[in-house]
Amino acid sequence: MASRVVTLTSPGAEEFDAGQPFEVRRVKWIPGSRRASFARLNALAVREATRFRPQVVLSGHIVTSPAAWIIRSTLRPEVVQYLYADEVRAAPRLCGFALRNATAVVAISRHAAELARGFGTDPRSIHRIPPGVDLPDNHAPPVTRAEHPTLLTVARLEDDYKGHDVVLRALPLIKRQVPDVRWVVVGDGSLRPRLERCAQQNGLDGTVSFLGEVSDAERDRWYRTAHVFVMPSRVPAKGGGEGFGIVYLEAGARGLPVVAGNVGGAADAVVQGETGTLVDPADPAAVAGAAIELLRSPEDASAMGRKGATRAERFAWPVISHQVEDLVRTVADRRGNGVYSPRR
Repeated sequence: MASRVVTLTSPGAEEFDAGQPFEVRRVKWIPGSRRASFARLNALAVREATRFRPQVVLSGHIVTSPAAWIIRSTLRPEVVQYLYADEVRAAPRLCGFALRNATAVVAISRHAAELARGFGTDPRSIHRIPPGVDLPDNHAPPVTRAEHPTLLTVARLEDDYKGHDVVLRALPLIKRQVPDVRWVVVGDGSLRPRLERCAQQNGLDGTVSFLGEVSDAERDRWYRTAHVFVMPSRVPAKGGGEGFGIVYLEAGARGLPVVAGNVGGAADAVVQGETGTLVDPADPAAVAGAAIELLRSPEDASAMGRKGATRAERFAWPVISHQVEDLVRTVADRRGNGVYSPRR
């Protein structure tokens, strides 16, 4: 099946695209204007579709659903639409529009599937396929845990629901049992100044390190150095939240046990008691208790890490990409046979 990809540009894109067996068309990001960048992306997608005339359009996010709708209206292909979770909260009208136009929906977790059903999507057209994870390179440096007990969080500092605030409230409780604990935060965003002030006000300057954006190599070094990955994501009042939490698998792939919220997509990413611990994400005491138990029980933590690494192999991109390809082929075959997936 011939394919053509239309997407935004990113660092290293030219080298990556050169090694792919399909054509890739890139749109330059317009600095400071997400809306204009997405408009340009949709326009290029429509233009390329008129040349390529696809049987199936795979819309990787609701931001490309306007192009998918135009292409379907004019060229009559089928549409497979991805659904994550937080877009339901951020753009509910666009989300509903995207789902109504889709022949099939890829929901990345049970949480995402439930959100899709909330928009009236026929359950028979919902296909649960998780996101993929990049496994450590065979030539990656060996894991060398830090001398001091180290907690790690990797996430953008843009969304309150990620749980950085709860970890800050949990740290004083953790320090009572593990006095030399450190918390390393990788990621940047508008919440950083507030979180830094909170850490300072609670006397945690020497305990918390906000690193901001780092290279992939530096991020992976922290995965190899830390002892426990902690990100107690919660579901916001307006819904959405963590669709899956690929960072939980990234951490597991590098042998890290995980502390996560027992809500949303994390319940699919983390196996309770095996690859990590699921807790009430709004309860600092619960987060602290889980972290303390893992930090003070290195053998149990290592066992969880090993299980996490084994489980991550099932989510490697080559495995997941085949699942997506199979779905696209099924939709294309049904179209060719005059049989269509359920529609609203």
